[in-house]
Amino acid sequence: MSDLTSLSLSDLQQSLHTGSLSAEEVMTGYLDRIERFNPQVNALVSLRPRDVLLAEARAKDAERAQGGVLGALHGVPIAIKDLSEAKGILCTYGSPLFHDYVPDFDDIQVERIREAGAIIIGKTNTPEWGFGSHSYNPVFGVTRNPWDLSRSAGGSSGGAGAALAARLVPIADGSDMMGSLRNPAAFNNVVGFRPSFGRIPTLPGRDGYLNQLATLGPMGRSVTDVVTLLNMQSGFDPRDPSSFESGPVVLDRDIAARGGRIGWLGNFGGHLSFEPGVLDLSEKALTVFQKLGFAVEPLRIDFDMNRLWWAWTTLRSYFTAGSMRDFYEDPGRRGSLKPEILYEVRSGLRIQAADVYEASAVRTAWYQALAKAFETYDYLIAPAAQVFPFDAEIPWPREIAGKHMDTYHRWMEVVIGPSLAGLPVAALPAGFSPQGLPNGFQLIGKPRADQAVLSVAAAYEGATDWLARVPPLAADAAG
Repeated sequence: MSDLTSLSLSDLQQSLHTGSLSAEEVMTGYLDRIERFNPQVNALVSLRPRDVLLAEARAKDAERAQGGVLGALHGVPIAIKDLSEAKGILCTYGSPLFHDYVPDFDDIQVERIREAGAIIIGKTNTPEWGFGSHSYNPVFGVTRNPWDLSRSAGGSSGGAGAALAARLVPIADGSDMMGSLRNPAAFNNVVGFRPSFGRIPTLPGRDGYLNQLATLGPMGRSVTDVVTLLNMQSGFDPRDPSSFESGPVVLDRDIAARGGRIGWLGNFGGHLSFEPGVLDLSEKALTVFQKLGFAVEPLRIDFDMNRLWWAWTTLRSYFTAGSMRDFYEDPGRRGSLKPEILYEVRSGLRIQAADVYEASAVRTAWYQALAKAFETYDYLIAPAAQVFPFDAEIPWPREIAGKHMDTYHRWMEVVIGPSLAGLPVAALPAGFSPQGLPNGFQLIGKPRADQAVLSVAAAYEGATDWLARVPPLAADAAG
């Protein structure tokens, strides 16, 4: 690929700052590509008018010509996940209840992205209210995988992952409760990063204390690009009581030379089922770490994984019932909620206070079990998904390797461990199935070891060529 949409974010930044590319040229290049390919992928939604975006780009060029101080993302096009508010841009949350909602404010991370000089072109598609790891909703339809348009792009940051893979945006934000940054990274052969809980602030809504399962995070075509966005998103904000001050991540390029020990979690002692071939890819990725100088050993954490699943579903349903109860109890709006949300709310309304306390106690014991593992291991690795990208026409996989999935999210159980512990996790590509479908793995770090995780991730990236590969959709454009 030779067009400007193939440039890395860092190369694009340099070109915009030096003036070798104008913001108008960059915007034109991306909008042309979006017009050509987004109708097939449906990754970007609520796109702003072309003439308005080009006018904003020309204004960015004028600012540069006047010699002003430029933000790190000056003139860079970006689309915001449709779960975060961006002032003046339609924000549906994937729900028909908000089909015409245009907020008059920015979420905190959006404020920071704007202040860095980025031009927000629209939104990235997401499942309704972010529920489910397949990005479809009744407002905008299904986001498709650029590697195979008949397959899911994952979710809930599926629009972001697909847009990156198809080269429709140079960088993307996302969010992650149950793998929503990790699953679409695996499904689209890009990088996703779930930071330590609290590193990136957000406007908390009605509850700023109890629900500590989800976090915002960056996605990109390289680890370096992900770090660039993470550093803009991060840092304390008084509006979010869970946020904390954090210095910028600076990649340690010598970290692999110092080695370390990695624990391979695999199928968690036979607890999880995987589509044939998924574990094989992750195990091949382990050999890359060995060649880099890491010792890799199988690890089985002594913990009742069924109890962990109970704690996860208890807390998730409890928080969902709290946040969605007003919609559920309104007969005029209940019918606009997808079945998976109704399931969560109904489950949550049956939960007692003692259940919540016990689930939190299980969560605490899990954190302590991981802390014990980290006394021996520097990092843990697990697959990022249990299946390859599946048929985009189905809502979720009903079985894996002959094992029935008893809930709409059981097929993504592999991601809940880091979420419950609030740990930093990089989702990295592991390769492709014989059918050309991507998958990936989770590189899990110690509490608040975001910089170390990303540094090791960058070493892995440098030892592989997965991120240099482009899907057929993108490759066709270069021909």
